[in-house]
Amino acid sequence: MTAEKGGVFRAEGVPARERFDYWRELIGRTRASEVTSAHADDFEAEMRRVELGPVTLLRTSFPPTRFRRSEGMARRSDPGVYHLTLLLAGGLALTRGAGPTAAFAPGDLHLVDSADPFDLRAFGSRADGRPVHRVEALGVDFPAALLPLPPHRLRGLLGRGFPGREGSGALLADFLVGLDRQAAVLGPAEAPRLGGVVVDLVASWLARELDAEGELPDDARQRVIAESVRTFVRRHLHDPGLTPSLIAEAHHISVSYLHRVFTRQSQGETVAAWIRARRMEKAHRDLADPALRALPVHAVAARCGIPRASDFSRAFRAAYGLPPGEHRHQALSGQAQG
Repeated sequence: MTAEKGGVFRAEGVPARERFDYWRELIGRTRASEVTSAHADDFEAEMRRVELGPVTLLRTSFPPTRFRRSEGMARRSDPGVYHLTLLLAGGLALTRGAGPTAAFAPGDLHLVDSADPFDLRAFGSRADGRPVHRVEALGVDFPAALLPLPPHRLRGLLGRGFPGREGSGALLADFLVGLDRQAAVLGPAEAPRLGGVVVDLVASWLARELDAEGELPDDARQRVIAESVRTFVRRHLHDPGLTPSLIAEAHHISVSYLHRVFTRQSQGETVAAWIRARRMEKAHRDLADPALRALPVHAVAARCGIPRASDFSRAFRAAYGLPPGEHRHQALSGQAQG
């Protein structure tokens, strides 16, 4: 791990014998525990830490490790924080107090309270041809007070594994993965808003598991609907039949309610305008992609849900001030010269 730079930490540049202690100190900033590893003498790990207002997003990769938080440690240093983990690769085994051990596989979500003792074992899987197995995970740490659900309602959900590939769990997992991919380009003004969206999505996921969605504040429910709509649009940009009516039907809401909620949560931008902008952005990227050089412009347009070449050319010129073919030529020529 290098010295801290932009919230990213890597092993290069740090003496082998110091890496483990350094990484352990970084993890302990929000997830204090006793950390041990059979690979401590030559510890190779990576971590990205992004502050989103009061919410912290962690992306980490590390060899098999054990994390233990004793009852005494929990009593002495309870910051009143919930720790959410989305496992991406490897395996986890979590024991809370005298309870049974829960096993987590890639794609699983689980939540723990900083007030509780635990014993967490992380088992790696083979990755990138490295000789030591790795664990890959995304973590979110946020004050428990931000959740609009009373702590006693959540006790039965803590420490359990939930699939992150369906329902509100999938919406949450997809948002976290996308947020991590965009971490390097997030502006300081965006961070607190995105942290709020994360908490809203966590609250919606937990409320769904508790069958208590009606207990969420109306604003929080509307923000989750808007984010769900954005995710749905991104997944269906290729479909020329992607319309507000289709989106409303998929979300079991009326078209008028969709328009009202989305416009309110998108600073006045309409659903149709948001779809159009995302299609143009995708086309702009694809046309500049050397791997898609052989794909005709009209085929790129079709991949973005615009089957008529004339409609696409007109919309692209309106968005970027030049025809799509000219943009492709300039982008690919510039890459070749570079």
